[in-house]
Amino acid sequence: MKTLRLLCSFLSLALVASALAADPTGTWKWTTQSPNGEIATTLKLESKDGKLAGAYSNQFGDTTISNATFKDDVLAFDVVREFDGNKFVVKYRGKLQGDAIKGTLEAPGQGGGEPMKLDWNATRTPNKSGSA
Repeated sequence: MKTLRLLCSFLSLALVASALAADPTGTWKWTTQSPNGEIATTLKLESKDGKLAGAYSNQFGDTTISNATFKDDVLAFDVVREFDGNKFVVKYRGKLQGDAIKGTLEAPGQGGGEPMKLDWNATRTPNKSGSA
C-alpha cells in the first residue's frame, strides 16, 4: 500500500510539473489601443539554440525582437524601431496564462515627454499543422 501511495504521489507531482511548464512559442496576435488608433500586431516566437527569438510585425513594418526572456511565466522583449532617422525602443512585458499573454508595453513619449504605457493582451493562434 505504501508503494502505491508513493507511486501516486510521484505521478501527481510529475503531472503538476508538466502543467506548470509554460511554453511561449507560437504565433501571437493582439491589437493595441494607442492615442493614434488601433495597432494590430503579430509576434512569432520560437526557441533557437535554447534562446527565445521572434519576428514582430504591425502596420509600421516587420522586425526581429531583441533581449527576449521568459522566466516564471513572464515574457519580456524589446522592439527597436526607427522613424525619421531616430531609433527608439518599445519594451514589452507580459504574463503567460495558457494561450493568453496580458501585460504592458512602454514606449518613449512624444517629443521626449513621459514614456507612454499601454496594455497589450495577446492570444496564441491555433497551430494549423495537421498530421497525415
